[in-house]
Amino acid sequence: MQIGKRAKVVLAFLAVLIAVQVINTFTGNSLLQHGLVPRTYSGLQGVLFAPFLHGSVRHLLSNILPLAVLSWLVMSEGVERYIRVAVLITLISGLLVWCVGRSSIHVGASSLIFGLWTYLLARGWYERSLPSIVIAMFVGVFYSGLVFGFIPVPGVSFEGHIAGALAGVLTGWLMHSKALDAKA
Repeated sequence: MQIGKRAKVVLAFLAVLIAVQVINTFTGNSLLQHGLVPRTYSGLQGVLFAPFLHGSVRHLLSNILPLAVLSWLVMSEGVERYIRVAVLITLISGLLVWCVGRSSIHVGASSLIFGLWTYLLARGWYERSLPSIVIAMFVGVFYSGLVFGFIPVPGVSFEGHIAGALAGVLTGWLMHSKALDAKA
């Protein structure tokens, strides 16, 4: 895949996140009402919208770099694959948080970040190609600190982190285990 196409997709996604945050900031965080609220009918909209919403500029800034890097790495399989992976992770992790999360508003791209991280690790395991293993080793080393995101911290949706990680592994299995079965 062309590097330019990958860069355009990552930059466009980040531009959307920044635009949403600008609107949210200037409207007194009014968009947060569209976040994920577990076990409520109205909170289901957050399954789709929560990854685009952030509680503050600082929250968004803490997510931009890992989201950009991990998205870029998943796009090594192609933009179409990235979109399928990101949508699956978003839906699975969002539904998990909706089912078992604490009763509060959950927002942020962290569940997608954790999902992309574990997807890349799972892809290395299931695909077992040299590029996928190298990428898995890279994210395993450079993003190993994400494991601390599983520790409950007030005001942080650790449930989103755990759900994202589970969704990433499941997505990796769904996308790559069938290929292994065909080789066996």
